[in-house]
Amino acid sequence: MAHPLDEELDRRGTDSLKWEFIQSADDPERWERTDQFRGKDRVLPMWVADMDFRCPEPVIQAVIARAQQGVYGYTMPGEDLYAAVGNWMKRRHDWEIDPDWISLTSGVVSALHILVRAFTSAGDRVLIQPPVYYPFFSAIQNNAAEVLTSPLIYDGGRYQMDFEDLEAKAGDPRVKLAILCSPHNPVGRVWSRDELTRFGEICLRNKVLVIADEIHGDLILKGNHFTPFATIRRDFAEHSVTCVAPSKTFNLAGLKTSAIIIPDAGRRAAFRQELRNAGLQLAGTTFGVVAFKAAYEHGEPWLEQVLEYLQGNLEYLEAYVNEHIPQIEVVRPEGTYLAWLDCRRLGLNKVELKHLMREEARVYLDEGDIFGPEGEGFERINFACPRSILSEALDRIRKAVAGLPN
Repeated sequence: MAHPLDEELDRRGTDSLKWEFIQSADDPERWERTDQFRGKDRVLPMWVADMDFRCPEPVIQAVIARAQQGVYGYTMPGEDLYAAVGNWMKRRHDWEIDPDWISLTSGVVSALHILVRAFTSAGDRVLIQPPVYYPFFSAIQNNAAEVLTSPLIYDGGRYQMDFEDLEAKAGDPRVKLAILCSPHNPVGRVWSRDELTRFGEICLRNKVLVIADEIHGDLILKGNHFTPFATIRRDFAEHSVTCVAPSKTFNLAGLKTSAIIIPDAGRRAAFRQELRNAGLQLAGTTFGVVAFKAAYEHGEPWLEQVLEYLQGNLEYLEAYVNEHIPQIEVVRPEGTYLAWLDCRRLGLNKVELKHLMREEARVYLDEGDIFGPEGEGFERINFACPRSILSEALDRIRKAVAGLPN
C-alpha cells in the first residue's frame, strides 16, 4: 500500500523557488528558469529547505476558508495566535513562555538582520560556527558588523563544538553576539544539554548575547532529543533571543511568518524599536497568520507522520550511498531533513564537484563552500521528498560518479 507522502506533487506554474528556478552560473544574484519537467532530463532540486509534501490538511482547510471570505486586508495577529505558540512550546519542548515575549516577523532571516542592527554597532563582531547556514554571514555583513568564526571540529564521523576556541574568540571585547544554530544546519547536529550549557556559560561569562536559531527544533530524528537553549537556565533565557517558526516544521516557508522570543524586557523593547525603525512592526500576512495558528493547534499528527517518513528516507539514503557510492560519506544528521555529504574522496575541486552534480547528474544540491570554507568538498542534500525522487537523484549521482576518470 502506497504511503500518502509517496505522491509526487506537480509544482509547475506556482513560481516555486525550489522547482522552477536555479541560480545563474555567471551571477549568483540572478535566477534562471530550470524548465524542470523535461522527462528524464528534468533537474531534481534537493537544495533549498522546503519539503515536497502537502501541508497538514487542517492548515489547508483553514487557508481555504479564509480565502473564501474574499477580502484580504491588513491582518493583526490576535491573542489566540500567541497562545498557540505558547501551547506548542509547552507541549513539545516543556518550555513555559509568556505571550508578551513573542514578536512576529516575516521570517527568521529577516529577524536576524534586525537583531544584528539592534544589538551591534559598526565594527562589532558576531560569532558563528561554520560550516553554518549561509544567511548568517549576510545578516552580519549587511549591517556593518564583522563575522568572527569558531569552526566546528569534524572527526570524520561527527561534528563537535571547539570550546577552547569559542572561549578565546568570545573573550574579544568587540564580540557582542553569538548566533547558535540549533539544530545545526547543515551538519545536522542536535546539541546536547551539556554542550549547550558549556556554550551558554562561555557567552554569559563574556557578556555575549546568544541568538538561538531553533527553526529546525521540531524536526528531530529518532534517538535524539532537542533542548531549547533558553530552557536550560534562567540566566540563559534572560541573556538570549530564540527564533522559531512553523515554516520548516509544517512546510509553510512561503507564508513568511515567524516568532522571535525574547524574555528580557529591555532587549525585547530594543528589538521592537528596531522593527519600527525599519517599518516592519506589522508582521504576518493574512494567510500566514491563519496557517501559523492552524499548524500549531492541529498539525501534530501530520508532523509525527512526516518524521517517520523522513527517518525512512534517511535510512534509504545511507544504505544506498554506502552500497553504491562508497566514495561519498553521509554525515548522519540527528535533526533537520538535510544531510551533509562528504565528497572529498572524489578528488574534485569545488567547481568540478558543482559541475558533476548539476550538469552530469542534473541534481541541484547546495554546495558545501557556501556554508563557509570549511564546507568545501561537501554537498547538502534535502531528503524531504517522495522516496521516488530521492531514489532517482541518488541513481543519477551514482552514474555520474561512475563516469569519472579513475
